[in-house]
Amino acid sequence: MLRKLVQSRCLSNGVRSSLHSLTRVSSTLSFSSSTGTTNSFEEELDHKNHTSPLVEPSSTISIDRSGLHNPPAHTHEPSSGSELVKHLKGIIKFRGGPISIAEYMEEVLTNPKAGFYINSDVFGSEGDFVTSPEVSQMFGELVGVWTVCLWEQMGRPDKVNIVELGPGRGTLMADLLRGTSKVANFTKSLHAHMVECSPALRDLQYKTLKCAPEDVRSDSGDERVMSQFSNVPISWHSTLEQVPSGLPTIIIGHEFYDALPVHQFQKTTRGWCEKMVDVADDSRFHFVLSPHPTPANLYVMKRLKWAVKEEIAKLEHIEVCPKGMELTHEIAKRVGSDGGGALIIDYGLNGVVSDSLQAIRKHKFVDILDNPGTADLSAYVDFASIRHSAEETSENVSIYGPISQSQFLGSLGINFRVEALLENCTDEQAESLRTGYWRLVGDGEAPFWEGPEDQTPIGMGTRYLAMAIVNKHQGVPVPFQ
Repeated sequence: MLRKLVQSRCLSNGVRSSLHSLTRVSSTLSFSSSTGTTNSFEEELDHKNHTSPLVEPSSTISIDRSGLHNPPAHTHEPSSGSELVKHLKGIIKFRGGPISIAEYMEEVLTNPKAGFYINSDVFGSEGDFVTSPEVSQMFGELVGVWTVCLWEQMGRPDKVNIVELGPGRGTLMADLLRGTSKVANFTKSLHAHMVECSPALRDLQYKTLKCAPEDVRSDSGDERVMSQFSNVPISWHSTLEQVPSGLPTIIIGHEFYDALPVHQFQKTTRGWCEKMVDVADDSRFHFVLSPHPTPANLYVMKRLKWAVKEEIAKLEHIEVCPKGMELTHEIAKRVGSDGGGALIIDYGLNGVVSDSLQAIRKHKFVDILDNPGTADLSAYVDFASIRHSAEETSENVSIYGPISQSQFLGSLGINFRVEALLENCTDEQAESLRTGYWRLVGDGEAPFWEGPEDQTPIGMGTRYLAMAIVNKHQGVPVPFQ
């Protein structure tokens, strides 16, 4: 049945043509499992008087529910949540008024002592949410195909920085390096840079990438860390700005933009008013509207200039992500000057985002203000804003997409890959493979599912989008032709 499912998805004439152009690269890649056996399948499912009352939103956009199910028991340390609550209330009291949703979101996710991402592993079936690399090894392998194709378009440089933003457990990079191990000149050119602020996740990435100190120190005298996957050197940084420049660079941003803090605004008779977080008389957090313009209003005006009239005519709410714009500026500047490209894959819209901020704890949606620090906060990515931000930064970059994740993976050969894995797997592995395949490229609930209804696989194929920012002198990257 899975073969029929595979044959019915993504294999249009256009996709077949794109796949034909990738044959030479794909045939040299080492698609091996974590155990090292070629073409064998590894199961991966491893407020106050000085503020205005808030009017409830009259409309919202649909929320991504991919990957939500009933997981095994999993909790966060309650002391961290309590500590963060006290910290947030302290900030609000010190300011003498509410804070922006963006500041709230940033504290909740990356506070050095009690941030959601800082002290624990929140990924996978036993965490709070599942990302594509944790669904199947095929995702990282095919992103590897994309990087090799881009490297060839770059002229096969001898030294390349490959950067991953927010690497999670390190699964994507591990699968990428393992999958491309047979392209020796490619892997030999790489220095991997992991942009990660969480000490706990850095430790996980170190283990996932099978890292060990190198016997010989680097030219700067620092101890170098090498991954056992193709002996690629690995470095960690807190921000992209800390990654050395001057070399051609390949940047991967998978589910990174969605965690960047957003500002929310609501249209009122006074114009666009920012939605803020304050402490109510009962000591609970609640939303209020700012009585005066805020610095983020400048970003709203900028975003509205980029939009068409039809897009904003009936708009009552809007989200803007200044840090997303700033990150895109840095990416476009590097790609424009040093060469290379960036691949951004995330859930979002190719247009203005209205009211999408959500909180997920133990794979279930919860209130955004409930027990901060114990749930993941994320928002839809505004891909049109990424495009405009890149274009205004550098004349030397070209932007392609977004296209759906299903189209992206289909064009890179996921159907051939799943067929190859089916040739050497047990019935149980085939079921996991089928589920993982649907999660990556499917749309909606899996039609073949016969298990518990609350565990029905939900496809991410059309919910997630892919965009590329590349140096304009390198041509059009696959599969955006």
